[in-house]
Amino acid sequence: MLVNFQDLKSKLNDIRTGKIKEGERVGVDAIDDYLRFKEGNFNVILGHANVGKTTVVLYLMLLISKRLGKRWLVFSSENEAHSIARKLIEFLEQAPINKIDKETYEGHLNYVSEYFKIVDATSLYTYRQLIELAVSLKKAWDYQGLLIDPYNSLVKDPEMSKSIGGHEYDYQACTEFRIFCKKYNIAIWLNTHANTNALRNRHSIGHEYAGHPIPPMASDVEGGGKFVNRADDFIVIHRYIQHPTDWPYSQIHVRKVKEIETGGRPTAIDDPIKMRSIIGNVGFEIDGQPLLDKPIREQSNIPF
Repeated sequence: MLVNFQDLKSKLNDIRTGKIKEGERVGVDAIDDYLRFKEGNFNVILGHANVGKTTVVLYLMLLISKRLGKRWLVFSSENEAHSIARKLIEFLEQAPINKIDKETYEGHLNYVSEYFKIVDATSLYTYRQLIELAVSLKKAWDYQGLLIDPYNSLVKDPEMSKSIGGHEYDYQACTEFRIFCKKYNIAIWLNTHANTNALRNRHSIGHEYAGHPIPPMASDVEGGGKFVNRADDFIVIHRYIQHPTDWPYSQIHVRKVKEIETGGRPTAIDDPIKMRSIIGNVGFEIDGQPLLDKPIREQSNIPF
């Protein structure tokens, strides 16, 4: 089947005349300059184990929900459903869950239920089975983003893997993820792990982080460069977890933005987005300012 030429002509004309729609901003310049929420994008996220990838991603998802009204389907096999819900509630209140009063807690829980649906990850899924589930749920509950956390927790179809091999299997999975995104106008955020060799790469003597593992490059993802090749946007999340002072800072390195004309761009190699964890790991701030608004009741003593 050929592409409709009139549709192609219309798209090109929009680009030529500057009418192309930009990705949506969350209202934080330090983020919006590099990252935008784009429905229909296939986004790949990479990071070493234990740097807090899921925590950062969940916070960004919540920020997008609060600022833009987007809803999310979450598949996270490495985190219990109650753990995900708890983290989102704590982000909303910027306080540990055991410090939140019952009425406030129930209000936040209702919000999470409205904007996030969590797949039961006790069952095993191939990537095609997960796509089928995502399609069926889209018909029943309209959502705009799908988190898959992580890719290597999806089981491989044994017959398909045997017939085409692991390398081509991953290529096929990424291709079908992209097709799903474009067909249903849903953004996929796919969490991936760095390969073992990437963890051995350390900053050299003289660097401010000498001896610490360096942020992985896009090619360091388990399975190789096929993921960055297929991704629309590719980001790396990193944290110097053993650094004496900088361990609370999560770094977001934007390695690839396929369509810069719709907003966003790669970060400089040594100048990522830096978000500092709020005490208690209940949110993030940039330059001392929380990215989510503080609950109104905490501001009740402010004179008007």
